[in-house]
Amino acid sequence: MRDLSSDSKLLAINSATVKAWSLEQLIEGCKRAGISAIAPWRDIVQAVGVEKAGKLIRAAGFDVSCLCRGGMFPASDAAGRRAALEDNKRAVDEAAGIGANCLVLIAGGLPKGSKDLGAAHEQVRDGIAALLPYARDAGVPLAIEPLHPMTAADRACVNTMGHANNLCDELGEGLGIALDAYHVWWDPDLAAQIERAGKRIVTYHVCDWLVPTRDLVFDRGMPGDGVIDLKHLRGLVEATGYSGHIDVEIFSTLDWWKRDPDEVLSICLERHRSVV
Repeated sequence: MRDLSSDSKLLAINSATVKAWSLEQLIEGCKRAGISAIAPWRDIVQAVGVEKAGKLIRAAGFDVSCLCRGGMFPASDAAGRRAALEDNKRAVDEAAGIGANCLVLIAGGLPKGSKDLGAAHEQVRDGIAALLPYARDAGVPLAIEPLHPMTAADRACVNTMGHANNLCDELGEGLGIALDAYHVWWDPDLAAQIERAGKRIVTYHVCDWLVPTRDLVFDRGMPGDGVIDLKHLRGLVEATGYSGHIDVEIFSTLDWWKRDPDEVLSICLERHRSVV
């Protein structure tokens, strides 16, 4: 395993962790903290425009571990699926414009009024298949992120590393996996599926699972405050040869989003060195 105790170069801050900040503020805040990699969401990139966002990031000398997010493929009709594909193409363009190492894809859940999970799975597969040629031409790897099963109905019907691996097997070059500790830590087959994924893991996100969890989406914990064995999980990921950044991504309306973002970054850096 890599030694993180004195190395901040491997830490990337996901913009969701300091949600109050614009892209400019994120860059400046990370500079103050001695952090040189970010994982922005599309909203803060779009707020300044892709061209300006790319210039700001390059001028700062920052790495972009990933862009969050594309996906959300299922829809109740063909027009909705076409609209999703067009939005994903725009996301690919944005990822290319800011030099992101990959575009994270969240599958999407059941279309409104549907109870057909199998059909949703098919729409996700077909949507990624339709997007892949465009992403390959743009030089942007896609990273399907399995989300916790609690999200299957409304956010993501790809819920395990096994399902993500199956999609990669079927669809081939240009599709990898975004592994988020919060969403997959519970899976009894996780170690085997991480080994199976191998070089397909293209981005790795960390936070912690709190007990009790007061909100299943917006109460993620700072690494070290919950029950996930993050060092063990990182060991499994790095055993595949993963050498990329470790993104801290925390959704927290109840705690961390209420704090001073500079304080949050300071704690992220300390936990990166001592816990992750």
